[in-house]
Amino acid sequence: GNLKYRKRMNWIEYKKTNFKNNNIVADPDDEHKVTLKLKIFIQNSSLYRFICATLESSTKLQKLREKLWDRSDALDRPLITLLWLCKNRSKLNPWLDGIALLGLSTSLSILYMGSANVPMLLLLWLCQRSLMSVGGPWYGYGWEPQLAELNFHALFLAPLFSLQQINLSSPVPSITIWAIRWYLFRIMMGAGLIKLRSNDPKWFQTWSAMDYFYETQPVPNPFTKYFHFMPKWWHRFEVGCNHFVELIAPWLLLVPNVGGFGRMCGLCGGLIQISFQMLLISSGNLSFLNWLTAVPALICLDDAFLAKFFAPFQKYSASLSAYLSMISGDTTTIANVVTTAPTRKIINVLFGALIFRLSIPVVQNLLSKRQLMNASFDKLRLINTYGAFGVVSEEREELIISSAENVNGPWKEYEFKVKVGDVYRRPRWISPYHYRMDWQMWIAACSGSIQRSPWIYNFLCKLLQRDEKVLGLLANDPWTGVESSNGDEYGHEQVQDAGANEEKVDPKQTDYLPMHKTGQPRYIRIDRYK
Repeated sequence: GNLKYRKRMNWIEYKKTNFKNNNIVADPDDEHKVTLKLKIFIQNSSLYRFICATLESSTKLQKLREKLWDRSDALDRPLITLLWLCKNRSKLNPWLDGIALLGLSTSLSILYMGSANVPMLLLLWLCQRSLMSVGGPWYGYGWEPQLAELNFHALFLAPLFSLQQINLSSPVPSITIWAIRWYLFRIMMGAGLIKLRSNDPKWFQTWSAMDYFYETQPVPNPFTKYFHFMPKWWHRFEVGCNHFVELIAPWLLLVPNVGGFGRMCGLCGGLIQISFQMLLISSGNLSFLNWLTAVPALICLDDAFLAKFFAPFQKYSASLSAYLSMISGDTTTIANVVTTAPTRKIINVLFGALIFRLSIPVVQNLLSKRQLMNASFDKLRLINTYGAFGVVSEEREELIISSAENVNGPWKEYEFKVKVGDVYRRPRWISPYHYRMDWQMWIAACSGSIQRSPWIYNFLCKLLQRDEKVLGLLANDPWTGVESSNGDEYGHEQVQDAGANEEKVDPKQTDYLPMHKTGQPRYIRIDRYK
């Protein structure tokens, strides 16, 4: 469909026969979701992990071969990836599929058994890092290291080899529980501070950020319009609530569980964050970011509170109590828990020291006037700094791709699965599903010139080639059903500068090139909608 106003920003035309050896980054997926040792976290997280593992599988990653065999990234960080084991570079795609299937089967096993051990969680961490290391912009989202870090913490909650469900004799790794609370604190505080330092007046001066947030977010859902059309005073209230949740409420997560006051602070801190994430989930499709952020908040809730919601499953409550009572400070139940082995104590102490050491640059970044968002300061990216939506756009822009057999048209538009395009198409609910191609198109539109998103040129090439894997990432192929022939037809090619207004081509100034298959796209362009 066409929007009312259309601004031609770029008109990119390629001769189809020149694209034989170009590669495009297809839509790799995220398939490895973190699980926690506690049964409630294991079952919720592994289910979430399984859902996201079934996203559209990857085909090719940008400059994968060049990056992989350098064994380090642009910041000289080691590339942690199972693809090192691939000796034949021509078989990278099957290896990527294999990593996805490995993560899928492992997470499904955890979901079925309701338990996990260190090797299983380590395998999931390696699968996630394998794709992060070579994924380029397709794995450049802030929630990718967030997922990997939470999986890293989960390693120290799980038993070494046992796959038995939680029981009263299980040790309680309290240092890991507090590491996860610290992890959640950094996520929320980073999001709040980046808004404070972004110099966007809509957050702290006019308090009008929510006036624009819903209509400019990447992928709206069916309820987004109802949030958007709320009264102005309600949007001001939303901004105030956002500041409270991200800048004040996170401190409740760090209050020691001493007495009733400490327990109440932990409960309130966890419930505030869970409720906030559920509201965000209902207002838009923000991938699995909000689901992932809600999972560690569950660790702030104790057994006495959770029993109210899991009464039909009382037989599991006793096993859960040993862990969650440590969180709430219930000394009666703690007395039934055996003392951890000396080896486990040593591991916990070393883990705590590691968290403390790696958190120093993260804290310095949070306190800095030049705060970085979604950055890592250690080579293995174990402890990171986070943030989201520091700046909210006031106007939505969309890139619309269309192609034609003739430079004068007619032009046929490509529709994406969830990206805004046809104004008559109802938004879909896809969270926690993540359409990376659609997100990348939104990022490209926000980045200004498409030259800042070089992957898009390869994408256009593949569309002209009618590559089946790439077309599978879209909602439609406008050339489906169009008859083609290999006759001696001649087509023309003209490269027109971006921003040009001329629609017609002077045949005298056009180079006519043979080998044009009629009934197939020969020209492709990108229009910017506002």
